[in-house]
Amino acid sequence: MTVSLPRTALLGGSLAVVAALALSACGAAPDKASATADGKSAATATSAADFGGMDALVAAAKTEGKLHAIALPRDWANYGALIGGFEKKYGIKIEVENPDGSSQDEINAVTSRKGQDRAPDVLDLGSSFALSAAEQGLLAGYEVAAFDDIPAGQKDPQARWYNDYGGYVSIGCDAKRVKECPTTFKDLLKPEYKGQVALNGNPTKAGAAFGGVYAAALAAGGSFDDIQPGIDFFAKLKKNGNFTPVESTPATVEQGETPISIDWDYLNAGYADEFKSKGVDWKVAVPADGRYAQYYSQAINKDAPHPAAARLWQEYLYSAEGQNLWLKGYARPALMPAMEKAGTLDQDAAARLPEVDGTPAFPSEAQQSKAKDVLAQGWGKAVSG
Repeated sequence: MTVSLPRTALLGGSLAVVAALALSACGAAPDKASATADGKSAATATSAADFGGMDALVAAAKTEGKLHAIALPRDWANYGALIGGFEKKYGIKIEVENPDGSSQDEINAVTSRKGQDRAPDVLDLGSSFALSAAEQGLLAGYEVAAFDDIPAGQKDPQARWYNDYGGYVSIGCDAKRVKECPTTFKDLLKPEYKGQVALNGNPTKAGAAFGGVYAAALAAGGSFDDIQPGIDFFAKLKKNGNFTPVESTPATVEQGETPISIDWDYLNAGYADEFKSKGVDWKVAVPADGRYAQYYSQAINKDAPHPAAARLWQEYLYSAEGQNLWLKGYARPALMPAMEKAGTLDQDAAARLPEVDGTPAFPSEAQQSKAKDVLAQGWGKAVSG
């Protein structure tokens, strides 16, 4: 997922697999039998009730004492507050490796470190990647307490993954460096933006960048069935000199290297808050000509070395506390409709979300898979040279 940033990728299984993460200080994974209650193993528990209840799950997780996560930048969708909140509430240390890694890095770590105590316990993946990981048999089925409140189209029937938070592709702009900030994809083609337009990562690996290309396709006459116009759009941006190969991160935004960044609205909105005190006037617009929304998905590694802590982390994320913390980071949590109905939604945080008209539509699994294949074949050629 880099918000520094290729962080969570939306792209799925038939992408070329990048080199596996280097291994160091590897050892055998802890004996999962240590995480049991009344003879029940956390590694196979399909719900808290299946394990003996939340108290039993909390006790087992505290005995494990830590949670190993990967590719979770603290400044991505308010993950810093989520990590801190979990650690304070349960006294369980969360170790985050490679915070700026991609979803492919996450999957590589799961497959290359199977049986090792350094394997990731939990994953935060782009939707197509979650589907692919489930198909590969890498994920554990686990129903959080709020599972029934997650919309049917945003969860796996076997509970191997479920959507957590989402947002819209947006255009962020440093108003002190750019005379007139663009608000549409069409604007980005103007000559005054030479060398200024960046993506958050590589779209063949990173969900935010993939979303940017999909949104550009919609703006250029494409559809969920046809991402090629989006690739052509960036080829044109590259040809006229507007597209920069520098991938946007919090550092490049703050330093002015990427004065225009196509990214999720919750990340761009977070930059506006984060860098205001540093003199950066960061404006955010959801382009009306390329409106594209998407969610990321949570999952548990089937071979998690800390299976109880992994399941407790999911319960925390899908509690009202966890969902509202994502909301405070400008991300739209999956349980937002249910929480609004129940009266548990943070209304002040909801009111601060970037304004968007209309009801979002999402590409199907087949459409995403097709788009992924087209990108894998054509992106490099489009932006090379």
